[in-house]
Amino acid sequence: MTTTSVASSSAPGTIDVQSLVSQLMAVAKQPITALNTQISTEQTQLSDFGTISGMVSSLQTAITNLNISAVVNSASSSNTAAVTATAASNAVAGSYSMNITALAQSQSLVSAGQASSSTAISNGTATTVTFAFGTTSGTTFTSNGSATKSITIDSTNNTLSGIALAINSANIGVTATIINDGSATAPYHIALTSNSTGASNSLQITTSGGDGTINTLLAYNPAGAMNMSQTVAAQNASFTLNGIAISSASNTVTNAVQGVTLSLASLTSSPAVVTVGPNTQGVTANITSFVTAYNALWNELQTVSSYGTASTTGGATTGAGDLPGNSTVRMMMNQMQSVLDTATTPAAGGSLSYLAQIGVALQTDGTLSVDSATLSNALTNNFSDVSNLLTSATGVGTNMNTWANSVLAPGNGLIPSATTAINSTITDQQNKITQMTAQMTVLQAQYLQQYTNLNMLLTSMNSTSSYLTQQFSSSNLR
Repeated sequence: MTTTSVASSSAPGTIDVQSLVSQLMAVAKQPITALNTQISTEQTQLSDFGTISGMVSSLQTAITNLNISAVVNSASSSNTAAVTATAASNAVAGSYSMNITALAQSQSLVSAGQASSSTAISNGTATTVTFAFGTTSGTTFTSNGSATKSITIDSTNNTLSGIALAINSANIGVTATIINDGSATAPYHIALTSNSTGASNSLQITTSGGDGTINTLLAYNPAGAMNMSQTVAAQNASFTLNGIAISSASNTVTNAVQGVTLSLASLTSSPAVVTVGPNTQGVTANITSFVTAYNALWNELQTVSSYGTASTTGGATTGAGDLPGNSTVRMMMNQMQSVLDTATTPAAGGSLSYLAQIGVALQTDGTLSVDSATLSNALTNNFSDVSNLLTSATGVGTNMNTWANSVLAPGNGLIPSATTAINSTITDQQNKITQMTAQMTVLQAQYLQQYTNLNMLLTSMNSTSSYLTQQFSSSNLR
């Protein structure tokens, strides 16, 4: 078997095989380079569709928020320093006059002063401290039904700081704090506050075991030892609502008005009026958000599908998008405008069929604009019809959301179908590249063999030519 080697440079009268083969392979690989360029373009298109998909989702979110605000009443207060209000979906329109005479508060207790917060208080014998929650009336304590909770104080935690840490670590519904009142002899106190407001969350504190020192410090039992002092009494919030007296254990009141949560913050010297009614501010803000999302999507679709501008001097086209004239993008744009151009069927009593009637109009460039004065007038004087226009079964919001679902639907939606097709094309192209790369390896070996053999022939011919020349020269001399 004959073997050949390929020189990196050619001898006189022969071919530079490496250089020639390199040039030939560069030409042969041009189809692979073209396929890689196409794949890069298609991957950019996939990225564009991903961006568009995200914008459609953002438009859906804006539609959802708009539709909710159009059907759910809002609540406002004439005195937000005293009371604020929020409305749920079942809130009914109405006006409520409130006089707040007391706020709900948690009970707070404080111990007698101690000389140090870190000195042992007892002899370390285990003492069980039990906390109960309920209502106190004179010397009678009535449990609110919650289970009692206990901690143990012994030689490991029988300092003021240790007791506070034990209470806080036990998560028993009481917060303990060390207070320094600055006095000369016994400045340190342990202050206990119930974590829950309301008269039914008063504390009863009893002890068992130990040498009695912990009892002397912490006991608070209306029917027995009351060694701690009350600094704040547990109490309910008290207020009137349209003249009806209401008591609440919490300053967050959820059951006084259907669907409305009242947050009490201070007493009133004059009535605060809570009004539940159409959410005009919310709809205004959400229409603005809808228009912003719609315009962002529209502009993106225009940009990626643009053919660009041809040069007047015959140069290359500029400003072309990644998806010039793409049928999916063009279809989306046509469908978006169709939703806005198609008259809705007003719900019972409705009189509005187009967004333009409430000041939201299509511009010549395909985007939407908002006429604030027209919108405000529609919301103020015709809110129910605006709500129908947006949220009825054939409303603009409903139709636009249906369109968005059809665009994003897994499998057969416009965008998933388009990206599936692009991915399939990329896969085919990558398979072709793999096949062609294998062919290039074989072709390169063939070129190397072919031109190496040619070089060997040229070398042999050069040698024969030199020999014959020498022979003719010698014959002439004789």
